[in-house]
Amino acid sequence: MLILGQKYSFTSLEIQRLNKKFDTITTIAYKDKDPADVISQIENTLNNSTATIVLNTKAKVHNDIIKYLTNLKFKAGNSSIKIISIEHFLEEYLHKCYIPENHNDLHYLDDIRRFTPQQRFFKRVVDIASALVLFVVLFVVKFKVKKHMSQQSPGSLYFFQTRVGLNNQKFTIFKFRTMHMHDTESDVRTATKHDDRVFEFGSKMRKNRIDEIPQVFNIFRGDISLIGPRPEWDKLVDEYESDIPYYNHRHIVKPGITGWAQVMLVEGRAKDDTRQKLMYDLYYIKHYSWKLDLKIVLKTIAVIFNKKGI
Repeated sequence: MLILGQKYSFTSLEIQRLNKKFDTITTIAYKDKDPADVISQIENTLNNSTATIVLNTKAKVHNDIIKYLTNLKFKAGNSSIKIISIEHFLEEYLHKCYIPENHNDLHYLDDIRRFTPQQRFFKRVVDIASALVLFVVLFVVKFKVKKHMSQQSPGSLYFFQTRVGLNNQKFTIFKFRTMHMHDTESDVRTATKHDDRVFEFGSKMRKNRIDEIPQVFNIFRGDISLIGPRPEWDKLVDEYESDIPYYNHRHIVKPGITGWAQVMLVEGRAKDDTRQKLMYDLYYIKHYSWKLDLKIVLKTIAVIFNKKGI
């Protein structure tokens, strides 16, 4: 694979995934360089072999390079070279939607649609069925949770927090408490992997996603679905919407207990990770299907048994 330009920066996790699909990955920068040298680099990299050229371009591309790529793509009998834009590449190979780094480019607004009435009805049926199963699980595990919590961190069994859901509507989320009792109004830090506010059994619940089970009440109430974008804390949403283009698009569908972003980027917590997760959320909304939901459920089970939560 040959990447022309540096418009989008691939994460280390994405490079690992791409290494499984491509024998080699070469990045060629072209900005402020002699076009003949750039073309020579491309030719040496291709070396008459099958290749995928990713147009990861942001700066103006010299006419000579454009002419070379055009001839390369439409050369008679040349079916071994695939030329693809970074936007289409991300969707086809990494299953995420590209979003720009600023608010100047708005043409992606046409790509994302709300779920149809039929899709919403199907998801609601699945939500109720799954909530009934989760309610039984909740009844079984809550006594064990209460026992460990009373020993390690006495206080409320449940944790309540205001989250943002469909159409930016706020709701109260239900979870098992995993942190020591503290003032959530003054302590507005987001959780980290080795957060000193998390007690021992709380950490185990996070890794196994047990703390998420009480959200069954939110499903019954219609606040969330089983699968969808993660419902975000209302104290952070305004900041994210201001800094990250298209962030508000995730609110055109119900959030979920689990989702495509949660299983594809398990431990991301930094702001850049939030942008990355948004790319997966938008992909889920754009490419929603029952098969994708099933895939998310299977990946969620794998995450639970591998204890990759935080």
